[in-house]
Amino acid sequence: MFQKILNRITGNSSKREEDMYIIAGLGNPGKEYAHTRHNAGFDTIDILADKNNINIDTMKFKGLMGKGIIAGQTVILLKPFTYMNLSGESIREAVDYYKADPASELIVIYDDIYLAPGNIRIRNKGSAGGHNGMKNIIKHLGTEDFPRVRIGVGEKPKEYELKDYVLGHFSDKDKEAVQDGMIRAVNAIEKMLVKDIESVMSEYNRKRKDNYEDPAVSAGGNG
Repeated sequence: MFQKILNRITGNSSKREEDMYIIAGLGNPGKEYAHTRHNAGFDTIDILADKNNINIDTMKFKGLMGKGIIAGQTVILLKPFTYMNLSGESIREAVDYYKADPASELIVIYDDIYLAPGNIRIRNKGSAGGHNGMKNIIKHLGTEDFPRVRIGVGEKPKEYELKDYVLGHFSDKDKEAVQDGMIRAVNAIEKMLVKDIESVMSEYNRKRKDNYEDPAVSAGGNG
């Protein structure tokens, strides 16, 4: 544990092989929620699992999980099935079971309506920013000090209720941009396991150069 803290302070890019990480992607279970904006965390976890040949097929910690190796590190990939607003119940169980330190052994992935589709934002701590899933996680963990990766899903048009927007689907153009963002997030997470977070933030917290579809247009993909 001390070595991880020292790595963050000194910028040492190496981590011990025996480290274990919990990587949780937020979303809602059920076919009706599949691939909606609010399920960007679930979808990113699936891409991460597929890329690293990890099966997420075990019901535990009030969610669906899988265990494997990424970048030489042991990881638990977790999709809380508590529904978004109770995500903290699942993550707290996993953190307690593995005696994990959230500040250095937890990464949470979730959607962000304040980021354009395709953009991602990595932080090592911070508030929930109005995201109900993150509010519940912070409540159950009793801390805001844990790394998170936010997936941009586009700003909510004024005429839409927040719930309807985040539970809606992407337009074809935004879907392509978000898919690109998820892939970038996966690459960033793999680097977070072996490098200091500041260097990964510097590399990936950049806006996509191409323009994305206006949110009012992309909202037409809601269903």
